[in-house]
Amino acid sequence: MVALLKFSRGLSLIELVVTMTILGILAAGVVPLTRMSAQRVRETELRRNLRTIRTAIDDYKRKFDKMPEGPLKTGSGYPKTLQELLDGRDFGDAKSGNVRFLRRKMYDPFHPPTDSADEMWGWNLRSSVDKPDSSTWGKEDLFDVYSMSEGTALDGKSKYNEW
Repeated sequence: MVALLKFSRGLSLIELVVTMTILGILAAGVVPLTRMSAQRVRETELRRNLRTIRTAIDDYKRKFDKMPEGPLKTGSGYPKTLQELLDGRDFGDAKSGNVRFLRRKMYDPFHPPTDSADEMWGWNLRSSVDKPDSSTWGKEDLFDVYSMSEGTALDGKSKYNEW
């Protein structure tokens, strides 16, 4: 018996095939999960960026509405462009001076801009005079942003450009 155990060092072909099969099954299950988790991360970033930009637009409008009447209070009260949220604006308040609403450019993770000169940062924009389902920007002011991506979310129902 000791002599048999002495010569049976290493793996048999069957053990090797079973091990490779198990590893193949595990790898086949992991690949879709990593793809899905990458998409889930981009969806989370899209939601966060949309919320941040929309909150900045709302804050800009609130600040504009609180402004005293005068030569600075012209227009609809919405920013003209996304860049105005980043650069800031003087609302005529001596205490606050130039007020900024965004710290950095917020890009659409599913449709990033092709160059840094893109004034829309990869987003589709709506003006306050545009129809709610309009797909073109009237360029009068900035009322809303939405994704350019036509893709479907992980829930299988909603489109990214409808968020």
